[in-house]
Amino acid sequence: MQVRSHVADHEQGGIDLAPMLDFVVNLLVFFIITAVFVKQSGIVLDRSTSTAPVVGPEAAVIRIAENGDIFVDDRIVDPMAVRANVERMKSATPDRGVLIVADAAAPTGVLVEVADQIRLAGIVDVTFNTRE
Repeated sequence: MQVRSHVADHEQGGIDLAPMLDFVVNLLVFFIITAVFVKQSGIVLDRSTSTAPVVGPEAAVIRIAENGDIFVDDRIVDPMAVRANVERMKSATPDRGVLIVADAAAPTGVLVEVADQIRLAGIVDVTFNTRE
């Protein structure tokens, strides 16, 4: 007598992948949607062109040399001393603006640091110019 197995070929055990595929598709849709809304903020600076500054004659001029030296009133100052110098200039003339004249090859980090120090000093009228 022969014993037959009643298990059909299509009833073999296995892992159902449908829930995993649904989860992966949901993740994909989530990341695609969130990637659309992510914007990088920043400032685009074109330091290759030079235009005439649009500031009054009483504007304070801060120069940044090619090697990163910062000049206020034709004397070298430390980046952290820019704020004190600008506050001193502002107390003498409250409506005074600031002109930052940076060499085209000046380090961008120094330029941003000087602009931050000027903003912390309370000056909102800042003009940028390049020197080649």
